Amino acid sequence: MTIPASHRPAREWLLLVVALAIVGGIAAPFWELFAGAAARADWASKWNQARLTQLVLGPEQLACYVCFVWACLILFSRYREARRQRAAFHMELLPTEEGARILPEDARPLARKVEQVTARRPFILANMIRLGLGKYAVSKSAPDVAEVVRNQADVELSRLVSGMAVVHYLAWAIPAIGFVGTVRGLGGAFGADAPSIDAFTAQAKEQLKIAFDCTLVALLLSLVLMYFLNIVQRDEEVLVVDAQEYCQEHLLLRLYDPQAVEMAD
Repeated sequence: MTIPASHRPAREWLLLVVALAIVGGIAAPFWELFAGAAARADWASKWNQARLTQLVLGPEQLACYVCFVWACLILFSRYREARRQRAAFHMELLPTEEGARILPEDARPLARKVEQVTARRPFILANMIRLGLGKYAVSKSAPDVAEVVRNQADVELSRLVSGMAVVHYLAWAIPAIGFVGTVRGLGGAFGADAPSIDAFTAQAKEQLKIAFDCTLVALLLSLVLMYFLNIVQRDEEVLVVDAQEYCQEHLLLRLYDPQAVEMAD
C-alpha cells in the first residue's frame, strides 16, 4: 500500500550542506587574506579554557540547559509518536482494491474491523475512519461523512497544537532566563564598588561578560530548540493531512450514496 504524501520532502539537510559549502568557499579565502594567523592567535588568546568555562557554566546557563533538555525530550517523544502513527497506513483498515465500493450495510462491520486491527490503540487515521463509518451507517450520506472527517482532522490538529504548549513556554523561557542573567550582570557592573578606577573598570568588565554570556548561550539554545520544534510540528501537521488524503482516497470516494443516486435518477 502506498502511504499518502502531501508533498515530496525538501531535503533540508542536503541543502544545508550545500549552503555551508558555498558560504565557506567564499568566506574562507577572505578570512585567510584579511585575518590569517594573527587573527587566529588573537582568538585563541581570548577564548582560552577559563574564558570558555565562564561562558558555558553559570546559574542562568544551567537553568537554560535544563529547559532545553526538557523541551528536547518532549519533542523526541512527540516525534516518536508521529512515527508510530504512520504504522496505521500499513494496516489495511479499508479495502484498497480497484473498484471496491462501501455500502451503508458495510459501515459497521468495517468499523469493527478497524477496532480489531488496531487493537483499540489510539491512531489518528483509525479514529477518523471509525467516526466516518459510524456517520455513514446512520446518515448514509457521503457529504455528511466528509464533514465528519474534516471536523475530526481539525480536532486532531488542535489537540496536537495544544500539546505543544509546554514546549512553546520553554522556548520562550530560555531567552527570558538569559535576559535575567543579563540584568544581573549589568546590575553588578553599574553597582561595582572598587577603591580605584582601574579596579572598578576590571570589575565592571567581568560583570559585563556575565551579562553577555548569558544572553549568547540562551539565544543559541533558543535557535536550536525552535528548529527542532518546527520539524516536529511539521511532521504532525503532515500526518493529519496524509490521514485526510487517505480517507479521501479509500473512504469518501468509495462510498455508495443512495441519495445521490436517487437525485441522479
